Amino acid sequence: MKINIAFDVYGTLIDTQGVVNLLLNLVEEKAQLFSETWRAKQLEYSFRRGLMKQYVKFSVCTKDALNYTCAALKVALSDSQKQQLLDSYLCLPAFDDIQTALPQLAEKYRLVAFSNGEAQSVNTLLKNAGVLEYFSDVISADEISTFKPNPEIYQHLLNRVNSSAEQSWLVSSNAFDVIGAKSFGMKAAWVKRSEGTVFDPWGIEPNVVINRLDSLIQHLDKKN
Repeated sequence: MKINIAFDVYGTLIDTQGVVNLLLNLVEEKAQLFSETWRAKQLEYSFRRGLMKQYVKFSVCTKDALNYTCAALKVALSDSQKQQLLDSYLCLPAFDDIQTALPQLAEKYRLVAFSNGEAQSVNTLLKNAGVLEYFSDVISADEISTFKPNPEIYQHLLNRVNSSAEQSWLVSSNAFDVIGAKSFGMKAAWVKRSEGTVFDPWGIEPNVVINRLDSLIQHLDKKN
């Protein structure tokens, strides 16, 4: 039986900071701060919604976080400009290492995309990146109306791939996702996309730490 590898999408395969170029035209020198604040609030809102059991789709969290960011940074954007930014989330750029990493991994492992985002959005992103063919399935938190790192979403993943935690890996750049999977009994690889990123000091460590996905197969071959 093939080992299953579940890939987080936003921030792991797809660069959420790819929206900065568009923001430069809209908010100029505030572009980087705007992008970082928007992403941080997007995640925060998903966490809060999950804890409150007041689920809305991830795209709604994204829209609410955009409105917050505009208010917090005192940026006046028109409805059409806001929609332009929201639409950009369907065509964010992929990290350059996935084009070489995924074909190699797909030869030996079963790959699935595993995201808080709606399946249609994830499919669009992976198709635009030219890598959708390497995934046997796209699994969304939306299917059970919750968000990572709720343990229920990791169980949903295992149900969908019809496998055990011991036979499944999570690959994510998000520390909360890695910790969630590890707490559930899965193995996990943390993709440290930025040198300055710090892993949460919770006493729960990833099995593997990498900077680029194209080095993942070497580590997995040693671990499995």
